[in-house]
Amino acid sequence: MKTIDKKGSIQKYEEFISFIESLKNLDERKWASPIAENKWSVKNIIGHIMVWDKYMLEEAILKIKTNQHVTIENLNIDDFNKKAVEYVKTKNKEDILNQTIHYRKEIIENLTLLPEKKFFSNYTDNSGNNFAIYNYLEEFIEHDEHHKRQIEQFLNSIN
Repeated sequence: MKTIDKKGSIQKYEEFISFIESLKNLDERKWASPIAENKWSVKNIIGHIMVWDKYMLEEAILKIKTNQHVTIENLNIDDFNKKAVEYVKTKNKEDILNQTIHYRKEIIENLTLLPEKKFFSNYTDNSGNNFAIYNYLEEFIEHDEHHKRQIEQFLNSIN
């Protein structure tokens, strides 16, 4: 079983910010083009990540920080992602990237200040499931990497 290091996990999670910042120079055509047939655009992928970060910050991390009940729940992931894509339709590239960086930094700041006991504790969410920050962080690091690879492959294929 792999040992999870709070500081190392947070640093790995934070590394995604530099990737987001690198997209600020991406031209609008590449930003808005689907990465493959029947796939999202870079805009939709980053917006999807931003909306998930906002949700996790507000419904889990800040709740744990302030000793409140974790209010995440079993969501229909497809519906949640569709709403994220709808949301980003109303935003420009700069807004989406800035919001993504903002929420990611908020999460990092709050996790850094969180005592190890809270970071490694198990909580019960609104659906009655276990939730642990360290598990969430590990899953979302993999999720970020998956989308980063998709975007990089797309950008390399059109350059």
